Amino acid sequence: MSNEQQPSVSTNEIDDALQSQVQLAEQYLTFHMQDEEFGVNILSVQEIRGWEEVTAIPNSPNHVLGVMNLRGTVVPVVDLRMCFGLVDLEYNDATVVIILNITSNKGSNKVMGVVVDAVSDVHNFAEKDIQPAPELRDKQQGQYVKGLGSTAEHMVILLNLNEGLIYDTSTTHSIH
Repeated sequence: MSNEQQPSVSTNEIDDALQSQVQLAEQYLTFHMQDEEFGVNILSVQEIRGWEEVTAIPNSPNHVLGVMNLRGTVVPVVDLRMCFGLVDLEYNDATVVIILNITSNKGSNKVMGVVVDAVSDVHNFAEKDIQPAPELRDKQQGQYVKGLGSTAEHMVILLNLNEGLIYDTSTTHSIH
């Protein structure tokens, strides 16, 4: 037996060291629109549904297609293609509506549907790996882009969608 003293390390010190080494990554549900891949924080995703007709609301912004009844909850449905100035597509059986739980400006939870072309995958992005979005011509649109995440194959535009998207009266926010 050796008389050398082993270094004394507490469990808390080990936990703290491990925690600092582990970079907490957020998961993003990614989806396609046109030739771009976008992502939303997976914790905001309530469900993914196929396209169904919505009830149009008079005098609503062009990108708000209308509302749908989701198990007794009236849900506004927004076409993200229109919001971002992408080419319109006809809605069909392949069209997807992602139902999101978002936090309103007043701190309450709201439900919103966003129409996208197709759901793609789930990717992990550590906060340190998310690059800030480039300076955008349209500051209003910039509020919906959190940043850019890189996968091995391509860039993903990470979105921070909020209720402002529903009430935004401008028709398009070009991402190009």
